[in-house]
Amino acid sequence: MRALLAIVALLTALAPAQRIGHSSQGRPIVVERAGNASGARVLVVGCIHGNECAGLPVIRALRRVRGGDADLWLVPTINPDGHARDTRQDARGVDLNRNWSSGWHGGGRPFDTYYGGSRPFSEIETRVARNLIRRIHPQVTIWFHQHMNLIWANGSPGLRVGRAYARTAHMRLYHHASLPGTSTLWQDRHLRGTAAITVELPAGSLSAAAVRRHVRAVLSAARSSG
Repeated sequence: MRALLAIVALLTALAPAQRIGHSSQGRPIVVERAGNASGARVLVVGCIHGNECAGLPVIRALRRVRGGDADLWLVPTINPDGHARDTRQDARGVDLNRNWSSGWHGGGRPFDTYYGGSRPFSEIETRVARNLIRRIHPQVTIWFHQHMNLIWANGSPGLRVGRAYARTAHMRLYHHASLPGTSTLWQDRHLRGTAAITVELPAGSLSAAAVRRHVRAVLSAARSSG
């Protein structure tokens, strides 16, 4: 039985990227799996703001993880249009991390810094992310951002996971409520008992040593989720 589980985990880790949706301009949004299919389920999103994508090398490194304690679901970017344009917002001018339904606020105009869209989940990209979270029900969700250089966590599961991540990554833990309309607030309210944290990377790109630290931190967060 143990040998069979090992084979299943290996095949899962080697599974090709699965297209889970597309952006408003038709660019694919994909998820990949790595790690151990019987481990704690951890969703990692490398880029939601198109000009804050220093987490992408961490995603690439996590693809190579085999075995361990984490069932890794890796989304390089939920905002491929913004990444292509180097803008915080998506192609329609919406901040995807203000477009979730929990605490959503209206007002503003497209391409305002925190414009949350015309209504909650107005953007196809946020609906893709929401549907994936509902489908896989991750025990931990990690969203990479920039440039505050801290771990933003809230709630009992979130603080436990955030502390483990911060300790391993050598970063400061910031204990503060999630902002209105954000993905983390939505998960806190809709998937009780799970953890959603924001990893605010520093400005610029990560060194190879920093990438390795963040890989270890993701795996540490997975171990702390139980």
